[in-house]
Amino acid sequence: MIDYSLLRMIWWVLLGVLLIGFAVTDGYDLGLGAILRLIGRDDVERRMALESIEPNWEGNQVWFILGGGAVFAAWPLLYAASFSSFYFAMLLLLVALILRPVGFAFRNRLPHARWRGAWDWALTIAGAVPSLVFGVAFGNLLLGVPFHFSDEMLPIYDGSFIGLFRPFALLAGVVSLAMLVMHGACFAAMRVEDPVGQRARRIARIAAVVASIGFVVAGLWLRYLPAPAIVGSLHADAPSDPLVKHVVMIDGGWFANYALNPWMIAVPVLTVLLLIAVVLCRARWLAFLASGAAVAGIILTAGLAMFPFLMPSSTNPGHGLTVWDASSSQRTLGIMLVAAAIFLPLILAYTSWAFRVMRGTVTRAHVQSQDELGGGY
Repeated sequence: MIDYSLLRMIWWVLLGVLLIGFAVTDGYDLGLGAILRLIGRDDVERRMALESIEPNWEGNQVWFILGGGAVFAAWPLLYAASFSSFYFAMLLLLVALILRPVGFAFRNRLPHARWRGAWDWALTIAGAVPSLVFGVAFGNLLLGVPFHFSDEMLPIYDGSFIGLFRPFALLAGVVSLAMLVMHGACFAAMRVEDPVGQRARRIARIAAVVASIGFVVAGLWLRYLPAPAIVGSLHADAPSDPLVKHVVMIDGGWFANYALNPWMIAVPVLTVLLLIAVVLCRARWLAFLASGAAVAGIILTAGLAMFPFLMPSSTNPGHGLTVWDASSSQRTLGIMLVAAAIFLPLILAYTSWAFRVMRGTVTRAHVQSQDELGGGY
C-alpha cells in the first residue's frame, strides 16, 4: 500500500488535473455558448458555431462528472461541506447545465425564427451562468467559506446565497467568465469559417485583455485579504479529522507558498504572458493552444496559493478542510488510484482522438447543404 500522505498528495494533484481538464475541454463549449448570439448574426451562422462543438461537448462533460465523483469518493468531507454551503449556487449551476443538452436537442426541431431564437438564448445562458458561478465559487474559497462542523461532524453553513456574491468573489467570477469566453472564442475562430471566425477572434482578444487585467487585480487584492495558516505541525498520515489543528489568519497569507517556493512565481507570470499571446498571435490554432494553457495557469495559480487548504472556513478557521485531514481512508484512496490509472488515460486518449477526428472548418455551405438534405430541422 502506498504511503497515506503520498496518496493524499497524488489525489490533490489528480483533483487539479480533473478541474483543469474540465476547464480546458468543456470550457470552450461553455465560452462559445456564452457568445453564440454575438458571433452568429443569422440562423445559419449560429448553426455553424454550434456544429463546431456538437460532436465533442457531451464527451467533454465527462471531466465534470469525474471531478464530482473524485470529490465524493476521495474527499467526502469536502463534498459534504461544499454542497451544503453552495447548495443554491449548485442548483443554479445544474439548471444552467441542463439547459444545454435540451437546447442542442430541440433548437433545430422547428424552422421558426422565434423558436430557434429562444433556444439560442437558452444556450447563451447555459454557457455564461456556469462560467460565472465557477469563478464566484473559487473566489469564495479564497475569501473563506462561512461554515463549521457540529459535534456530530455535520457541516453547517453560516452564510447566505446572497453572501456568496462579495466583491472579490464577483471579480473572480468575471475572470472565470472572461477566460472561458476567450477560450471558446479562440475555438470558434479556429473551427468556424469567416466572418464568424473573424468576429470570434476579436472577442477572444477583448476577453483575453479583460481576463489578464482581472487576474492581475485579483492577485494584488489577495495581498490585503486574510488567509489561514496552520500553527504547528499537522500529521500528513493521520486519520482525517479537521478539528484537531490550530489555525490563525494572516493578512496576505495566500502568498506564503510563493515565498517559500519562489519557482512557483513562474506559474502566474507565464499565465499573464499566455494571455498576452492570445491577443498577439496571428495563427488561430496557436491562439487556441495559448488560451487553453492560460486557463490551466489561472486554476493552477489559485491551487498552489491555497495548498494545503481545500476549503477554508471564515467563521471557524480551525474547521477549514485541508489535503491532510479531509480525505477518505488510505485503502479507499489506493483502490481509487488503481481505477484512475486505468480510466484517466482512456479518457485522455478518447478526448484527443475525438478532437482530431472532428477537426476541420465548419462552413456556411456545409450547414446549408444539410437543409437541402432535411438535416437542418
